[in-house]
Amino acid sequence: MDRWRLVVVFIVIIACNFSPAQQAPSFALKNGDRVVFYGDSITEQKLYTSDVEEFVLTRFPHWRVSFTHSGVGGDKVSGGRAGPVDLRLERDVFAYQPTVVTVMLGMNDGYTRPNNPAIFETFSDGYRHIVEAIQSKAPDVRLVLIKPSPYDDITRQPQVENGYNSVLQRFGEFVGNLATEKHAQVADLNEPVIEALTKAKAIDPALSTTLVSDRIHPGSGVHWLMAEALLKAWVASARVASVTLHASKPVALDTLHAQITDLDGNKHALTWTEMDEALPLPLPSADSDPFLDLAARSSDLINALDEEILRISGLSPGKYRLTIDEKMVGDFGADQFRSGINLARWDTPMLEQSILVAFDTERKNDIEKARFNLIQQEVDANSRDVASKLWILEPRAVEQQRKDAQPIAHRYKVSMVP
Repeated sequence: MDRWRLVVVFIVIIACNFSPAQQAPSFALKNGDRVVFYGDSITEQKLYTSDVEEFVLTRFPHWRVSFTHSGVGGDKVSGGRAGPVDLRLERDVFAYQPTVVTVMLGMNDGYTRPNNPAIFETFSDGYRHIVEAIQSKAPDVRLVLIKPSPYDDITRQPQVENGYNSVLQRFGEFVGNLATEKHAQVADLNEPVIEALTKAKAIDPALSTTLVSDRIHPGSGVHWLMAEALLKAWVASARVASVTLHASKPVALDTLHAQITDLDGNKHALTWTEMDEALPLPLPSADSDPFLDLAARSSDLINALDEEILRISGLSPGKYRLTIDEKMVGDFGADQFRSGINLARWDTPMLEQSILVAFDTERKNDIEKARFNLIQQEVDANSRDVASKLWILEPRAVEQQRKDAQPIAHRYKVSMVP
């Protein structure tokens, strides 16, 4: 073997040994997964769970992932009004043959009392029973244990130290340790929200008290932060799409999750057709939802999950108007285009499509909620007929979600403002 063959062999060996370690970890969910969210009233709100569902629908529009929301208000580790925990697991988890199960409990288990050893033991024993029951009945399930979301001891005056959230944090510490012991994944929905509430209080003390208005049930803005925490645990990427163009040539220098065709122009104007593989998050504007805006400004939500970057170099100095499908998006300087504009936070046809998917998701989950409530109780023949009808209607709503999430080509134009 000559020297050059030895060099090639050496390079191949190095690549085989080191390339896996250099690869970024992939998103935890996979095409075909069946996800069940199990929990109490905070899961029953169908907000952080729907946010996760919308993320998957808009980032992976060709996937077929199902989501079931099995939260029941007042539930503890022992169960509650919808039945004891073993019945709940059989009917509301195992019946859906999940591949992924998330569990978030604890808010009701502490009874809003100070730390109490007997209460903690009841919680830890009951939580362990749930985990062992899932792993025994469905050993292949990827289990995600969620540290409970916080009780708001932050935004009220005076701020409470060692209040009820300290009980939930102790519960969360146990959950994290149990996840390690049982080789399950863990997601922390407490600490990131506490950090955001602390920042929100500094930004706007009055409005911050509305983010978790009853101190227990988060509003929609905070639910997005909870979804972010879970998605981060699943190694979600921020990148919706990224496009870098050069105007005067004109040429596409770099694209990620996007296809560029019909590119034409010069240093004063540029047109092209673009089809992105994904959509931005369906986040309303700051003016229409000040609660979400405050939550976003108090966190890294946008940088962590919502980047749709457009960069254009080679434009002459000046102001330029961006339109997409003849819809005005905004006026930007050549330097702003050169640095990069995050289109995810602008009113674009892509955002409109994403909001439509969110609307579809809400409708689908309304159907699921009605069916779920019927099967929680002893029902008569008429109610069973209704539940059966809803069971038929739900897949149709799912198909509408997926249809509305499919990529669409858009016509872009950048032209100098006179």
